Amino acid sequence: MDLGLAGKRALVTGGSRGIGLATATRLAQEGARVAIVARRPDALEEARLAILAAAPGGEVLTIAGDVATAEGTQAAAGQALAALGGLDILVNNAGRAASGPALAQDDDAWLSDLELKFFGALRMARLCVPAMREAGGGRIVNVTAIQGKQPGPGSSPTAVSRAAGIALTKILSKELAADRILVNTVCIGLIKSEQIERAARARFPDVPLDQAYARMGETLPLGRVGESAEAGDVIAFLCSARASYISGVALNIDGGMASVV
Repeated sequence: MDLGLAGKRALVTGGSRGIGLATATRLAQEGARVAIVARRPDALEEARLAILAAAPGGEVLTIAGDVATAEGTQAAAGQALAALGGLDILVNNAGRAASGPALAQDDDAWLSDLELKFFGALRMARLCVPAMREAGGGRIVNVTAIQGKQPGPGSSPTAVSRAAGIALTKILSKELAADRILVNTVCIGLIKSEQIERAARARFPDVPLDQAYARMGETLPLGRVGESAEAGDVIAFLCSARASYISGVALNIDGGMASVV
């Protein structure tokens, strides 16, 4: 299936590892021009080479920046817009694991999580939407987490930040519809990434990583932990011409783990 992404200009935050890298790779394979943002230049260069190996002849721009700050977000967006000459696709993927009892988290922990996961996405959208309007439309995909729909004990502050991201997605989908900018979110469950790898090693320290993943997957209806590429494929579809009538959706990518739709 041709996704209609050839020549599209895409910006992926948190693009050097895991779901962000998988998404950027799929977009590049479909012919999009891709800018990836992350904090570490060495990880960005590794990601760039990996993307080009999977998408020979692709165009990949690397931007070292921290979208947990207003200044870092503005600098990253500015570099991407200048280098790409505009923007058609924004994937807000930057995030990290942060969880514990709600009342045990101090203000700094709450604020730090919101700055990265909520304000990072909000600020990036604010900076990039004018370019999408100029282009005649676009796509925004916010990568959130299933805890935003189904929070459990010990899931703060992530669950609250992700719930805010889901609500922001719905609001923007309505406010930007007239501009032909479609906004969706994917709610991630257990997908292989650095965060899930750390969790697997912590839970099962005495077995190889593949066995740790297998044991984690036993708790899921599909019986396995998901691959980053599986999430990347779904995100690329939501960015594509084939998803032209989908907006305001919070799509679970969790192997059936959640009991909410």
